[in-house]
Amino acid sequence: MNNIDYAFDRQHVWHPYSSMAHPNQMYGITAAKGARLTQANGQELIDGTSSWWACIHGYQHPRILNAMQQQLQQLSHVMFGGITHEGAIELSRQLLALLPAGLSKVFLADSGSIAVEVALKMALQYWQGRNAPQKQRIMTIRHGYHGDTFAAMSVCDPDEGMHTMFGSNVTPQLFAPAPTSRFGEDASQDIEGLEQLLAQHHEQIAALILEPIMQGAGAMWFYSADYLRAARQLCDRYQVLLIADEIASGFGRTGALFACDHAGISPDIMCVGKALTGGYISLAATVCSDEVASGISDSPAGVFMHGPTFMANPLACSAARASLALIAEGHWHQQVAAIEQQMRAELKDAIHLPAVKDVRVLGAVGVLEMHHAVDTNLLQREFVQRGVWVRPFSRFVYIMPPYIISPQELHQLTSAMLAVAQTLPALHGNDTPSISFG
Repeated sequence: MNNIDYAFDRQHVWHPYSSMAHPNQMYGITAAKGARLTQANGQELIDGTSSWWACIHGYQHPRILNAMQQQLQQLSHVMFGGITHEGAIELSRQLLALLPAGLSKVFLADSGSIAVEVALKMALQYWQGRNAPQKQRIMTIRHGYHGDTFAAMSVCDPDEGMHTMFGSNVTPQLFAPAPTSRFGEDASQDIEGLEQLLAQHHEQIAALILEPIMQGAGAMWFYSADYLRAARQLCDRYQVLLIADEIASGFGRTGALFACDHAGISPDIMCVGKALTGGYISLAATVCSDEVASGISDSPAGVFMHGPTFMANPLACSAARASLALIAEGHWHQQVAAIEQQMRAELKDAIHLPAVKDVRVLGAVGVLEMHHAVDTNLLQREFVQRGVWVRPFSRFVYIMPPYIISPQELHQLTSAMLAVAQTLPALHGNDTPSISFG
């Protein structure tokens, strides 16, 4: 039964990256199972986004649901100040067993943006404890995206990102050129710009933050593991902390458990989120080394100055523990490899379409980059008519499906991408459409 009041929604409910004056078309969803969303009209959509890259095990996974149901009846929330609980302890134990070596201290926050805020604050406070309070600047690379809160915005691309309208209210940071070397290629041509900026400003730089291997919402670009290895070496040489934002790339999405694993490196601080709970409830973590934790503890404050109300929420921890147990079983290896192989085969011919500039596939991520920005609402309607949920943005039509997707469902997604890309010249004529983020 359709009980969704679309009129009220248009008048009063604000959706991500949308205008209340000119609201986007909404598609009511009443249920979800596996890799499928059920619309209010009863029609199903194959989910090509994993609900913004999070629901990797699919919807209604019995082990995650059972874990959450049991936790609801026992302890749904309790403050984490002065209190601990089994869920947080065991989740931290599971997480540390999966993460790159050297990461040992877990701060459980409530969203990806907050995990980035926490990481940046950790870096700044660390240097206070190491008698280098002048190290207050953050360095990053262009075309990155790290979230929508203010510190996170400051390390998103300042020119082509979605936060340029906030101007001087956003702290100016240092931006190295974005790597242009593709995944699997030599990156020597990219490293010079990174090193020059570090050599020039390292005495003021607290940390370098980047999305390892896969730049997400800023570019949908997969860059060379050589670049990431060089970044680790340069940070060590110039005494700058390395922060890896693995919120989008973590837990198998790029074909490695963490994108850092492609380069065989460990960051000083790592942010994870999205798929941490399998996409069932919001939770994130910022994990650091013993050295970073020691520096923070030696700072004038003596403690780390952050504490979200819903930090280490027991219900969220229960979902994450179940999701990480599924990850630890290792089925994601075969699932992601199969998705990658099928997407490479089925998307490769898109490069011959007039509207398509580039085709990229890595792990369970498939990207068609267009020559021009696309109209998100228009294309989304085209995809829904084809029975799939794909949400393009800027110049990118991409999918990041749940790992449990069937070959038939994935084929429907890739076929829809090709069909819609083929219609782009007819849909847009000779005009460049406006950018619609989200």
